[in-house]
Amino acid sequence: MDLTYRSEHDSMGELKVPADALYQAQTQRAVNNFKISSLTMPSRFITALAHIKRAAAKVNHQLGYLDAKTSSAIAKACSEIIAGEHLEHFPVDVFQTGSGTSTNMNANEVIATRATALLGTKVHPNDHVNMGQSSNDVIPTAIHVSSAIAIEQELLPALTHLEAVIAAKIEQVGEQVKTGRTHLMDAMPITFAQSMSAWHAQIVAARAHIGESAAALLQLAQGGTAVGTGINADPDFAAHFAKEMTKQTGVSFKAGENPFFHIATQDSVVAVSGQLKTAAVALMKIANDLRWMNSGPLGGLAEIELEALQPGSSIMPGKVNPVIPEATTMAAAQVIGNDTTITVAGQSGNFELNVMLPVIAYNVLQSIELLSNSSIALADKAIASFKVNEESLERSLAKNPILVTVLNPLIGYEKAAQIAKKAYAEKRAILDVAAAETDIPYEDLITLLDPRKLTQGGIQN
Repeated sequence: MDLTYRSEHDSMGELKVPADALYQAQTQRAVNNFKISSLTMPSRFITALAHIKRAAAKVNHQLGYLDAKTSSAIAKACSEIIAGEHLEHFPVDVFQTGSGTSTNMNANEVIATRATALLGTKVHPNDHVNMGQSSNDVIPTAIHVSSAIAIEQELLPALTHLEAVIAAKIEQVGEQVKTGRTHLMDAMPITFAQSMSAWHAQIVAARAHIGESAAALLQLAQGGTAVGTGINADPDFAAHFAKEMTKQTGVSFKAGENPFFHIATQDSVVAVSGQLKTAAVALMKIANDLRWMNSGPLGGLAEIELEALQPGSSIMPGKVNPVIPEATTMAAAQVIGNDTTITVAGQSGNFELNVMLPVIAYNVLQSIELLSNSSIALADKAIASFKVNEESLERSLAKNPILVTVLNPLIGYEKAAQIAKKAYAEKRAILDVAAAETDIPYEDLITLLDPRKLTQGGIQN
């Protein structure tokens, strides 16, 4: 007798399951079949499944299909999972059947096993836990629920925090004038406030667009069952379910207006992912600006000094690298890649069912997590703490021949270009070359070429 395994059965027959596993036969079949990766469904997704199963049990009792004791036992088992228990009993690979049936049955079996232990009589994973449901409406619902909650509770607050930190830094260093750059080449001067206002606007826009697109996630597929017709679910199930989910999570969910749409497609999640990608682009832009401004300290721009967080080299003593911006750019790259995966997966809605649901769930939740955490890190460990190198800023501004642009209305573009080229070639201050090459009084040139005045734009007189 093998004491490490027990025998379980499903509609396909008998097989062995680890003795201490809360899951049953269908989960074990999935474990045996899908040895594709080391990736399993995110804990936030499993928690969303538990919320769904708890709400369904309560609604099925309210509608008279499930007795009070069984409903209560299922609800208690779900509450344990929501509290973070039993997550080790969800071993199914992300790369599985495209409907996510294996993950749905994994949840049904774990909940049924725990409910049976709590109740003392058999609770069936299909007949009781999965009552009035199908993997085809449960998994799309779990994608919407888990993503909506993660965006509301994690990502939007993280982006709001990043906005606030950028705004505070503008107040702190905004009046400092630096050399503007286009094509990575010297351009007209700009203040830190002006330059960083673009960062701030990027994050404000990203947060708004994510919030707008995420509103579509509040519509749920639950109640559509297998193909959208609602077979084996009470006609009132969907509305009651959405109300119960709102009560449980504090998020205002509602029954999907068209269950066929929510089961056959993942267009709403594809749209959200597109906005997550845009946020990733914004974070990458900000992180790369920080890296460039911090470059040096002797051979680069050295306009700012990022906080030293750890040694930067295993061979070069004293080297310190911009580790948080680098980590942010990698996270952003992953989010951009995730969006491509979600886009490809989203078009795999063959007739009445999308068949790449698990990979959509995994990638969208990973993107939300990466953006949330990297936004906080970038705010607190890079932007909030960097120092401005005023000496370096002044040195660059003094040598910047592009300041001659302001003289275009007075001497013409070609004459100004000659002056700029001469200043470059002779490594002289633009003020000195302009004084020698034009009839403009030196005192007027000092005023005209004042970098701070040039940040105000307009035609200088």
